[in-house]
Amino acid sequence: MKHIEKLTAIRSLMKQQGIDGYIIPSSDPHISEYLPERYKCIEWASGFTGSAGTLAITQDFAGLWTDSRYFVQAEEQLAGSGFELVKLKVQGNAEYAEWLAQTLPTGSLVGFDGNLASLQVAQAVQQSLMPFGIKVAGHADLLSSLWADRPSLPSAPAYLLDESTTGQSTVSKIAAVRQSLTKDRIAAHLISSLDDLAWLLNIRGQDVPCNPVVLGFVLLTATDTSLYIEPTKLDTDVVASLAASGVQVKPYLQVYNDIKALTVDTILLDPKRTCFAVYDQIPKHILIVEKLNPSTSLKAIKNEVEINHTRQTMIQDGVAMTRFFKWVEEEVAGGELTELSIAKKLRGLRADRPGFVDVSFNTIAGYLEHGALPHYSATEESNAQLFSKGLLLVDSGGQYKTGTTDITRVISLGGLTQAEKEDYTIVLKGTIEGSQAVFPKGTRGYQIDAITRRPIWETMRNYGHGTGHGVGFFLNVHEGPHTFNPSNVDVAIEAGMITSIEPGLYRIGKYGIRIENLVLSKHIEANEFGEFMDFETLTLCYIATDLVDTSLLAQSHIDWLNAYNKAVYERISPLLEMEECEWLADKCKAIS
Repeated sequence: MKHIEKLTAIRSLMKQQGIDGYIIPSSDPHISEYLPERYKCIEWASGFTGSAGTLAITQDFAGLWTDSRYFVQAEEQLAGSGFELVKLKVQGNAEYAEWLAQTLPTGSLVGFDGNLASLQVAQAVQQSLMPFGIKVAGHADLLSSLWADRPSLPSAPAYLLDESTTGQSTVSKIAAVRQSLTKDRIAAHLISSLDDLAWLLNIRGQDVPCNPVVLGFVLLTATDTSLYIEPTKLDTDVVASLAASGVQVKPYLQVYNDIKALTVDTILLDPKRTCFAVYDQIPKHILIVEKLNPSTSLKAIKNEVEINHTRQTMIQDGVAMTRFFKWVEEEVAGGELTELSIAKKLRGLRADRPGFVDVSFNTIAGYLEHGALPHYSATEESNAQLFSKGLLLVDSGGQYKTGTTDITRVISLGGLTQAEKEDYTIVLKGTIEGSQAVFPKGTRGYQIDAITRRPIWETMRNYGHGTGHGVGFFLNVHEGPHTFNPSNVDVAIEAGMITSIEPGLYRIGKYGIRIENLVLSKHIEANEFGEFMDFETLTLCYIATDLVDTSLLAQSHIDWLNAYNKAVYERISPLLEMEECEWLADKCKAIS
């Protein structure tokens, strides 16, 4: 079926079941950002492939609510689908529910599949609709009967990481989570989020592209730990190792029945990362404590083993990036490079490095105006040919068994203009000032966001996305609970957290600029005024200096840039061939 035909079929089912409004979130039963093929419901229904959005359907209107990262992409992909783009005013808000409340008459029924909606989303929908006398049905799956060739659940094998890689055993991690539960007098804890599960059990898999996770749930009580997973994914050695750590393996779907049969008095779950369908199985006598998973906070603070592995991983990733940009520079004049072909080349160069498993997200290779789309993804239709002119933005990363990388660089392919240099230098100032920040313990991410934006704001410029996100250790490239964005997220920056710093500027229809490094937050001093922290820059890849207008920089900015590029050369060059060393030495030359 074409997308317009799918929409017609959905509306027909809605009419049959008395549903006046239907919501399709971009999610799965684990509230993942990146989805297994089976749960790419928005893409199946509308054609939109972005990682954030919600469809809301009535008999008269069908819309995709998404944020500014995807406005251009959504306009293109929704053409002819019957769905229209609705631009979110505030990223993450349930504005589609507010629209349904204003649109539908009293007595209407709104449905959604509780396996695809988090408890938080379900609550937002109920809070928006019920005051208007609109009923909500949270177990309305309209897609399964229409999606004839729907992919099955992934079945690739899972595997365990050794403590020499993770720096902490499964037994000690479970004990740390239990300690948190005991402190709060909570009897049971359900973990639905895949990265929390992976961290807790030192398990990895291949169920979600770019994220080395495995589909499953964990149920913890004071005495038992149960892993709900497709049993065929685990060989006998893995099952035995888990059992030795006190973990019992059970069938994936058994979690619904076991939750329903619980006899404890309290259970903790994360409302943002637990689906409504699982939540709704909890017996009414159990007190539900809704708060952040303890493992989310524990996971965000990397131990020394993880940190040292990550430092070495950055060297390997830097080798791949160096060879990539040298290759682009040498080959672009031939006229055969495209956005898709360079992304493929970069993946191959990373795959040559020790421990490489996958990319950490689909490479964003944005040439000219495509660089102005922060989450651009090249397709066969949009795939631009590269020429010896204009700016190229490359945002990419790798999943290695010893760490996760995420880096953005911009280079000029020729014909550099003063306007491009000015914008580039202003973004670079933001990256440097964020990276140089010294701050007291207890500082929140929105404060780092403001420090990074200050030199950009001073020029009456701004960017619409956050300044930074947490990054996992051989796990999800987007990791909470901390974030560097304007939102008042009440999570302090702790020593051991790895976060991106990635300010940008975007000239729609012309070019985009973003310069991104990963940084490690560290303690530096304690005195009578308190404890103070700063950042260690982990990413190792030269920052282009030919785009820099030094007249816009203070000496402190120039000193930082020269010191950074010098460190890049010193760490990367021992793994390069002589010709590559000479090329990199030229890129890393000090500027004045």
